[in-house]
Amino acid sequence: MPTGKFAISGLRVFGKGAGAKPEAVKDFIVLRTEKDKRSAWLKWRPVNNAYAYNIYYGTAPDKLYNCIMVHNANEYWFKAMDSQKPYYFNIEAINENGVSQKGSLIKAE
Repeated sequence: MPTGKFAISGLRVFGKGAGAKPEAVKDFIVLRTEKDKRSAWLKWRPVNNAYAYNIYYGTAPDKLYNCIMVHNANEYWFKAMDSQKPYYFNIEAINENGVSQKGSLIKAE
């Protein structure tokens, strides 16, 4: 800085929390619409000690390169699919102490 003084804004420090990681997400379902295959309704049972969820998706089971983070909800309206391709989804819960194990892979055709 020209004046010799500076400030740091938005600094976030990561570490290990003292509590338990969240449990794995249960009852994750993907309901792809029949009329317009580009959309799907994603729902799951909420995890008690989670504040957010990571939903991974892709066009191949081993290529889940995209991720959506959902805060304070247990459903998501997904509108970004190619209507001609199958998609694969997986989910994990997040809290201050870490991330849960990923659930089973779901294929939406």
